[in-house]
Amino acid sequence: MKEKFRRFMSGRYGFDQLSNALITVSIIFILLSAGLQSSVLNTLGFVVLFFSYFRVFSRNIYKRYAENQKFLNYWNPIKGKFYSLKNRMKQSKTHKFYKCPNCNKRVRVPKGKGKIRITCPECKTKFEARS
Repeated sequence: MKEKFRRFMSGRYGFDQLSNALITVSIIFILLSAGLQSSVLNTLGFVVLFFSYFRVFSRNIYKRYAENQKFLNYWNPIKGKFYSLKNRMKQSKTHKFYKCPNCNKRVRVPKGKGKIRITCPECKTKFEARS
């Protein structure tokens, strides 16, 4: 059985980040449609799911790869902002974050040092703040 599936998938695109995102969105739509009793959301969820599996079983690898790259160009900056926010939340116990008044770069300094003079690593502007 495993070998039959492997032969079937040979030459097909398979799963990528866009396919995973589409499947996640379709599951959300289907669950929302069950809670809200909405046939429109249910239909939309199954259309998105169908499109996701169409991409997975497609033999046009170059087109699917280009679609995934386009998706990643939009998704990676959003994902990066969430990761940086998550890291800042983790470090908020031991550090404070300030924006440079000149270039708006975020600068991390240790907490509990009182009034300190901060030098921006990007533009070398010096400014004072309480940590």
